[in-house]
Amino acid sequence: MVKSFLIIIISQMFVFAGEQIILVIGDDYNSTKAKLFCFEDGVQVFDTFEVNVGARGFGHGVGKTQLLGTKMEPMKYEGDKKAPIGIFTLDFIFGYEENLKFKMPYTFAQKDLICVDDSNSDFYNQIIKKPKDMPKSFEEIRRDDGQYELGIVVGHNKKQLKKRGSCIFIHVQKEKDAPTSGCTSMTLEEIKKIASWLDESKNPILLQITKFQLEEALKLYPSLKF
Repeated sequence: MVKSFLIIIISQMFVFAGEQIILVIGDDYNSTKAKLFCFEDGVQVFDTFEVNVGARGFGHGVGKTQLLGTKMEPMKYEGDKKAPIGIFTLDFIFGYEENLKFKMPYTFAQKDLICVDDSNSDFYNQIIKKPKDMPKSFEEIRRDDGQYELGIVVGHNKKQLKKRGSCIFIHVQKEKDAPTSGCTSMTLEEIKKIASWLDESKNPILLQITKFQLEEALKLYPSLKF
């Protein structure tokens, strides 16, 4: 039994070491700014830079792995303007140019593309083409303000749990120091750098936390050095 347990732990450490990890750390649950680090095989690949997060800070989200939380810690819900805490897959890149090439799946943001934030819809938390029966609430992907000129879809709430939050992206900032509705934003140059680096074969993830979860995160990913 002990031998089997050790094999599992060692196997997980090798998997983690082979991943690309975007690590976002906020100072506390009320932070609207955070530090972003990019790691591959445990090594930081870019200089650290500052990013914008939710206008109301952070709350525990629904990801591929749940981080420990208590009843006293905030949770992420639809429309609360909190950035989700957790470990999330990075699923695909989208943008306004039709023929961009990345090492990740890419979706051209046509005018009829929307992300559904109506939690009563069957299409909740999905990016789809506008259907005949439109959901009550949705977000246009091809925006006039350029915030989605280039974006990365964060795999938050993939099970479509009602009112637990939707349409979480890494995207272009509205302006310097402008908090988001729950996404993570940065300059266009910074997101271009990240998008060009991401590789689907490296199982890229977003590890988004506050300093309160840092010790737990480093236990899960012991190879991270920063």
